[in-house]
Amino acid sequence: MKILLDKQESLDIFHSALCNGLSYFSGYGCEITYKKSDYKRAKEKLIVTSTPCYEDVLVQILKDGGLLTLKDIEGDGLMTTSIKIEDVYDRVAKTPIKFLLQMIEEQDDAETADVILQTVFFEDIIFG
Repeated sequence: MKILLDKQESLDIFHSALCNGLSYFSGYGCEITYKKSDYKRAKEKLIVTSTPCYEDVLVQILKDGGLLTLKDIEGDGLMTTSIKIEDVYDRVAKTPIKFLLQMIEEQDDAETADVILQTVFFEDIIFG
């Protein structure tokens, strides 16, 4: 079985995964980085219409053409991977079906979110 998602559905699922599972990456000794100028520009754009949370700004960075980079901050520092908006569009649907269905059916938890984030950043599940 394959689930087809449009770009907005993929972005919405990724945003939910960031909100619910981003803290898992700190437990792996990893952090998301970005250009400070991209963050500032994205936040300023969002403040015009709302009070954005951190995850809103991360998604806006991608929508504006920026990159999010996941860096290993505890290990040897060799694990670094970056994503752009097209990666989100292409990779969310590649999440193992069990977890993708949990998110779509709003039966998700932090583990679901973590698996989605790993799929988007690594194209695989490497932790857990």
